[in-house]
Amino acid sequence: QVLQVLSSSEEIVELYRELSRHPGLSAACLGPDITTQYGGKYCSLYTEWSQRDLARAENVKFCRQYLIFHDGASVVYSGPAGTCSEIKDELLSRESPSGALKAVLRKVPGKEKEKQFLEVWDQNRKVKSINLTALDKHGSVYDDDQFGCLAWSHSETHLLYVAEKKRPKAESFFQSKAPELGASDEDMEHPKKEDVPLKVGSPCPGAGSGYRGGHGADGAIPQGEQFVYHEDWGEALSTRSVPVLCVLDIEGSSVSVLEGIPEHLSPGQAFWSPGDTGVVFVGWWHEPFRLGLRHCTNRRSALFYVDLMGGRCELLSEDTRAVWSPRLSPDSCRIVYLENDALGPHQQCSRLRMYDWYTKYTSTVLEAVPRQAWGEYSPWAGNSGHEGVLRTVALIAGAFPGIYCGALPGLCWAADSRRLVLDTAQRSQQDVFVVDTVTGTTTSLTAGECQAGGAMPGPGRGVTPAGLTPPSPLDALQGSWSVLTIDRDLLVARFSSPSCPPTLKVAVLPDAGREAQARWVCLQDAPPVPGISWGIRTLRPPPEQEHPQYGGLDFDAILLRPSEGPAAQKPPLVVMPHGGPHSVFTAGWMLYPAALCRMGFAVLLVNYRGSLGFGQDSVASLPGNVGTQDVHDVQLCVERVLQEESLDASRVALVGGSHGGFLACHLLGQFPDTYHACVVRNPVVNIASMVATTDIPDWCLTETGLPYVPDALPDPAQWTEMLRKSPMRYVNRVRAPVLLLLGEDDRRVPPKQGLEYYRALKARGVPTRLLWYPGNNHALAGVEAEADGFMNMVLWLLKHLQC
Repeated sequence: QVLQVLSSSEEIVELYRELSRHPGLSAACLGPDITTQYGGKYCSLYTEWSQRDLARAENVKFCRQYLIFHDGASVVYSGPAGTCSEIKDELLSRESPSGALKAVLRKVPGKEKEKQFLEVWDQNRKVKSINLTALDKHGSVYDDDQFGCLAWSHSETHLLYVAEKKRPKAESFFQSKAPELGASDEDMEHPKKEDVPLKVGSPCPGAGSGYRGGHGADGAIPQGEQFVYHEDWGEALSTRSVPVLCVLDIEGSSVSVLEGIPEHLSPGQAFWSPGDTGVVFVGWWHEPFRLGLRHCTNRRSALFYVDLMGGRCELLSEDTRAVWSPRLSPDSCRIVYLENDALGPHQQCSRLRMYDWYTKYTSTVLEAVPRQAWGEYSPWAGNSGHEGVLRTVALIAGAFPGIYCGALPGLCWAADSRRLVLDTAQRSQQDVFVVDTVTGTTTSLTAGECQAGGAMPGPGRGVTPAGLTPPSPLDALQGSWSVLTIDRDLLVARFSSPSCPPTLKVAVLPDAGREAQARWVCLQDAPPVPGISWGIRTLRPPPEQEHPQYGGLDFDAILLRPSEGPAAQKPPLVVMPHGGPHSVFTAGWMLYPAALCRMGFAVLLVNYRGSLGFGQDSVASLPGNVGTQDVHDVQLCVERVLQEESLDASRVALVGGSHGGFLACHLLGQFPDTYHACVVRNPVVNIASMVATTDIPDWCLTETGLPYVPDALPDPAQWTEMLRKSPMRYVNRVRAPVLLLLGEDDRRVPPKQGLEYYRALKARGVPTRLLWYPGNNHALAGVEAEADGFMNMVLWLLKHLQC
C-alpha cells in the first residue's frame, strides 16, 4: 500500500517554521559559589542559545540564567532565574577567573565601516569601553574558533586576543600628493602615537622600536602595494591572513601587539602562562603556502611559549605533528592538548597529550584507538551468515572509542587538576567521558543514563536493537551528549536525539573511582517531537567487499521513520550519506531529517567505513577507496533496509552535501535502478578538476590514495586516477532528476564542481535544476539559504517520487 506524504507547500512551510524554532545550545558559564545563611551553596548558570529567525533571515543569539543549589555531591535544586533576552552584536565574551568581571568584544555599526569595541563589565556596570578600531593597532579581532581567543590574565589586569596584523596603507604610483603644510587639524586633535609592537622583554608596553602607523621605515606610504595578493586560511576563514597576538592593559586602556612570534608561524588559541610570565599559543606553519584550516585537524602546528620578560619563543611540543585545543589545569601545573599526525586524513582519531609546566615532560594520556572492543558478531534472527546483517551489538564494558572531537571544552579540568572531561563520538552516538590523566583510565559519564533507563540489556552500552523501537521513557536518553563546561566539579552538558531537540543538563562529577554514579538533572527540557521513531543499525560488508588490510570492520546507519500518520506503513525513503568523508552522523537533533520524517519520509543516515567514532582503522581504510568502498557500504545499507523494513522501494531518493554529494552522484550512476530523485549540496563531482581550485588540494590526493607534497606538479597518471574515482565517470548512466544547491562563496568545493555536473546532465537530457546562493559558503548555513534549500529539496522529492 503506497500512502501519501505531506505535500501542501503551505503545510510544509508551517512544519519547517515550527521545527526551526527549536533553539541550539552553544555555551554555558558557571558563576562563583554563594553560601546561604543556612550553609547551603548555590551558583548561577549563564547559558547562550541560538535560534533561526525566519522573519529576519538570521540566527539570533539569546541568553538565559539558571540557579543551581548543590551540596558538593549532588544537585539539590535547580531552575531558571528569569526569562530569555537577546544578545546583540557580541562577538566574544569571557568571564574572569574569579567571576567578578566579564570581557566582551562587540561590533558596532559605523558610517563607513563596522567598529569593534572591547568592554569590561564589573558586576552591574560597564567599567571600560575601548574602541579598538580607533586605536588602529591591528585589523579586525578574530572571533572564530580556529584562532580566536579572549583570555584573562590570572591577575585579571590584562586581556589577550588574536587579531589580523595591521597592513600598511598603499597608494598608486600616480596618486597626486597634496603639499605638506605641517600638522593638520586632525593631527593636532589626535596626535599620532608610535604604533609599537610589544617588545617581549620590554618592562612596559610601548618600549622598544616599531614602525609608525601604516608607513614605510622612513614614514613614506609605499607605492605599488595596492594589489598584492594576501593568502588566507580558506573556507570560512577568508578574512584571516596574518594573525597577531594582542594584549590589552585594562588599567591603562592601551593595546600592544606581541613580538617574538617566529615569522613562519600563525598564532592562535592563546592563553596566559602560569604566573602571567608569558603566553602559550598554538602556532600553525604557513610556509610554503596556507591551506584551508576549517575542519582540518591535520595541519602542521605545535605548542609554543613566548616569554614576556626574556624575549624568547620556546617550543613546548613536537614540531612535526598537528596540535590544537591546549587547556591549562586549575593548579597551573599541566597543559593538555589534542594531537594528530600532520597531513593524511583531515580528521582522525586523536591522541591526548599532557605537558608538565615544571618538569617540562610531555606524556601521552590517551593513544589513538585502532578499533573499539565490541561484542562478537552474531547472525540476526532468521538469517544465515553475517554478511550485511542488521544486528544488535553490546559494547564491552569499559572500552573507550578514541577521541574524535573538533576541540576540548574551554573548561575541561576537574577541580583535582588530575581528571578532565570530554565528549567524543562513540560509533553513531556521542558520549561524555572522564579521563584520569595519571592512569589513562576513561569512564563514561553518560552510558549509565542509558542503562538506568533500561534501554539496553546486559553490561555496558550498546546500540538500539535491530527492530526499531518507538521512543519511550525507557530509551529517551539514548542520543548525543556534549560537554559545555565544568567548574568546581559542576558539569554542564547538552543532550539531544533525532526526535528530541537540545536539552540542558547538570551533574556533580563524583569522586575518582565513582564517576559511573554521576546523576544528571535536567535544567531545560525540550519535549520530544511526536511522530519520529529511530534506531541505530550495524552492518558488516560481505567478504568480497572487506578491506584487504583492515578486515572485520563494520559500520552503522541511523534510520528515522514516521511512527504515525498515513505514510507510517510504507513510507518513501531518503538516503543521506554524510560529508567529510571522515565525519559522522551522531544520534542528535538534526533539522532536515526531523522535518523530512514529520512529512512522512523515512530517512537513512549512513556512517560508512571511514566515518569517525569507529576507530582509526576505519578512518585509514577509506583513502584510496573513495567511490567504491563508501559507495558499496551505502548501497548495501539501502538494500538491507528495503528488504527488512516496510518501506516503498519504488520511491527512494538521495540527499547529500560535499562528500555526501560525491556519494549521491556516484550512487546515481552506479546503481541507477535504485534511485528516483536526487538533491546535492556543493558536491565533489570531479576530483581532478577540483585539485587546482580548492583550499584543500591535499584532500584530493589523500582520498584518492596518492601522496601529497606541496611542490608536486600536475601528473597525467594522478589526474587519471582522480577522474577514475569521481562520479563524473558514471554520468552517462544517470537517469534520476538532480537538483543542485551551490554556495557562491564555497572555497572548499568551488561551485564550478556543481556547474560541471549540471552541464554534463543537461547535455545528456537528464532533468536538472540549479540553485545558486550568493553570500553562502560550503555549509550553505545562512538562514535564508537553509530554509529555501529545504523547501526546494522537498518539492523536488515530492514531484519526482510522485508523492
